Amino acid sequence: MIEIGKQNRLIVLRNTSVGLYLGDQDGEDILLPIKYIPEGIDINDEIEVFVYRDSEDRLIATTLEPRIKLNGFASLRVKDVNDFGAFLDWGLEKDLMVPYREQSARMRVGEYHIVYLYLDEETGRLAASNKLDRFLNPSPTDLEVGQEVDLLVWTETDLGYNVVINQAYKGLLYKNQIFKIVEPGDEVIGYIKLIREDQKIDVTLQPQGFANIETNAQVLLDKLKKNKGYLALTDNSSPEDIMDALQMSKKTFKRAVGTLYKQKLIRLEEHGIALLG
Repeated sequence: MIEIGKQNRLIVLRNTSVGLYLGDQDGEDILLPIKYIPEGIDINDEIEVFVYRDSEDRLIATTLEPRIKLNGFASLRVKDVNDFGAFLDWGLEKDLMVPYREQSARMRVGEYHIVYLYLDEETGRLAASNKLDRFLNPSPTDLEVGQEVDLLVWTETDLGYNVVINQAYKGLLYKNQIFKIVEPGDEVIGYIKLIREDQKIDVTLQPQGFANIETNAQVLLDKLKKNKGYLALTDNSSPEDIMDALQMSKKTFKRAVGTLYKQKLIRLEEHGIALLG
């Protein structure tokens, strides 16, 4: 079955004046226009394509890679706005529409918004929504504390940032645990810190426990090597100076220093840290 909004691996059936017709094992076929045909492709070859509706509302295949796929989330730029809704740049020739009913606030040209791609069952068309909550899974059954996850930074709150976890769940990244600049739309690696009884999820950008110590000790060691073996940072340095230099908290910095000192890799001086050897 050829699936709209997804990558499909299809077989080249025949060549025509307008492009190649591709088919699946169920006997369905679809046109891949000439402009998308890669060099060297021949009858009976397999090819991976994305399927969507073109400007004339026909199902069409393309070898272009969209920035979002069915049931996925992404940050996309608004290209145009008209009486029907906003239109987003998602990497294909036909822009992606966000109907007004699916906008939490009116979108404006040039803005970036985190959206979800869904299939409108009534029209059979792909559309987007930035009313994300109803598309997120409320039961994180496949997550566990300490697990590494993919995060899409969503919206800023008083406490921190809402994030989309693994394209499926809502989480919260607390401001007091962020030691580098993040903005809505950023895609970063994070870790599950806590899954609450109400199923709400806290995440962090640093691995927990001993793994975190080792990771940050390596960051400090690498920075020393890049800085000719010396950093003008000590226990008395301000948290702001430490974050600017290393993108870590003062507490994490002190733990990393302790790890390297115990391993006899650094020397502590009055005004900084020196690399031994």
